[in-house]
Amino acid sequence: MPKTVLVTGASSGIGAAVAQLFHRQGFLVFGTSRSAAPGSVREFPMLKLDVNSDVSAKACIHEVLARTGRLDVLVNTAGFALAGAAEETSIEEAKEQFETNFFGVVRMVKAALPHMRETRSGRIIAIGSLAGLVAIPYNAFYSSTKFALEGYMEALWFELKPFGIAVSLIEPGFIRTAINQATRFAAEPLAAYDGPRDRALAVIDRSVEEGIGPEVVAKVVLRAAQKRNPQLRYRVGAGARWLPRLKAATPWNFFASGVRRTFDLDSIGLPARPAHLNSHQPQH
Repeated sequence: MPKTVLVTGASSGIGAAVAQLFHRQGFLVFGTSRSAAPGSVREFPMLKLDVNSDVSAKACIHEVLARTGRLDVLVNTAGFALAGAAEETSIEEAKEQFETNFFGVVRMVKAALPHMRETRSGRIIAIGSLAGLVAIPYNAFYSSTKFALEGYMEALWFELKPFGIAVSLIEPGFIRTAINQATRFAAEPLAAYDGPRDRALAVIDRSVEEGIGPEVVAKVVLRAAQKRNPQLRYRVGAGARWLPRLKAATPWNFFASGVRRTFDLDSIGLPARPAHLNSHQPQH
């Protein structure tokens, strides 16, 4: 029997590349998307899944087990980007970001674990990000979800090892996908951030366009799924490998100045300081 692999977010980007590669390697692959019609097929069956729903997550796992009787590899790639300054992002928007990017992974893992614990086997893989190691300006909540995955997957590694279940987190740098076309923006932007925000997002757009292809990430996911003793973390791309090391090895002010230069976060373009704040204030 070929091993069964479930890939969330398989309609495009990294998820599609992962699902296609596993399919070509002879795995029995199920992809998912929120819009998949019942019985829809690409190179592999596509299941409808909303990772924001406990009911949908359980139903998806149940359907895979009903069809195959096993689930060997769960690959979590579903997610989206939310751009905007932290101040101009509403609490509701931030919660939605966490519901998909973080709790979406948690839901799928919780739904898959009863079967994996019973069989004393399985691989759980999630797509993290360089943004979970080095925060990206004007992507505060996207970065926060990826930082949260770092802690969750590390704790999960310790908890599941006695059950023979391997846990891996893939940490790519900028990847050349359509994620920027699907980026959501804070609904109520503040003019105070217009200059630096727009410059930073332009840098991010260029970095995505010049990034490595999703097929490179897919090959690392395949390696993590096939290796007898996979690593907890796999960093993909030069930036993902050297930037966290630089952050750990250099004084914060030095590292931060480099980030500011990279994202063009200087004072040019900031609105003038209000006149009343420039007047002398008596000391009390």
